[in-house]
Amino acid sequence: MAISLAPAALQRIQGYLIEAPAALGLRFGVKRTGCSGWSYVVDLAREAKPGDVVNEQDGIRVYIDADSLPLVDGTEIDFLKQGLNEQFVFRNPNVKAECGCGESFTTDADRAA
Repeated sequence: MAISLAPAALQRIQGYLIEAPAALGLRFGVKRTGCSGWSYVVDLAREAKPGDVVNEQDGIRVYIDADSLPLVDGTEIDFLKQGLNEQFVFRNPNVKAECGCGESFTTDADRAA
């Protein structure tokens, strides 16, 4: 299992964690939504949940629930600034298609279903 954080994402997450010292790290996963099927969920991890897999990079812990893990394994999380806009960007090798608005994605497993 490997979730990697690009340098800009590491820096941004460190900033969030400084502002919320009680947080354990970053919670990363997916939920069913949107026109294509899956959407990313990113939040601060306030507690470890049963079944969580924890990936650590440069002192930042990333908590992933077991159901999301197969859909996000191998993802690189980055943080981009473009003009006044800032956002996390996900480079996920499991994505096979995305909706036109870019809010959701599908995998080969979804296509087979």
